[in-house]
Amino acid sequence: MKRIYSVFVENRSGVLTKVAGLFWRRCFNIDSLVVGETDNHDVSHMIIVSSGDERTLEQIEKQLNKKIDVIKVNTFDAAQAVTRELMLVKVKYNRSNRKDIMENCEIMNAQIVDLSGNLMTIQICDTPERVQIFLDTLKGISIVEITRTGTIAVPKCREQ
Repeated sequence: MKRIYSVFVENRSGVLTKVAGLFWRRCFNIDSLVVGETDNHDVSHMIIVSSGDERTLEQIEKQLNKKIDVIKVNTFDAAQAVTRELMLVKVKYNRSNRKDIMENCEIMNAQIVDLSGNLMTIQICDTPERVQIFLDTLKGISIVEITRTGTIAVPKCREQ
């Protein structure tokens, strides 16, 4: 079972280390971690995706709330959120597979952002599941390099 933790923390050096240390000390797994400054320079927003049984996931939330630098913790699962991940992948191409790569890009709404004689860099921003599906379509060609962000998420809008 996976859970997304939306954690607002004080924007100070060492806070990320303290939060990561909490996971390390208790042997909790971090599937994804993204940190960015909010509109308030004094506050950062962490999106942490973790997996485990229900007890473990509840413990993570409790332990996060105990941290002095943590301002607020919200939790939700992927079904309750809009999630996105960004991936850049550099691939070798040739005449025989270039068209297939471009068709896959079009189908998956990925963009070719850099191109040379035999290398292309492709960008996709989508749900983590669709990013993985796109990556799986490229398995038959020569992948040179991959870089992925962690998952970012916000709760889905609800009528008020």
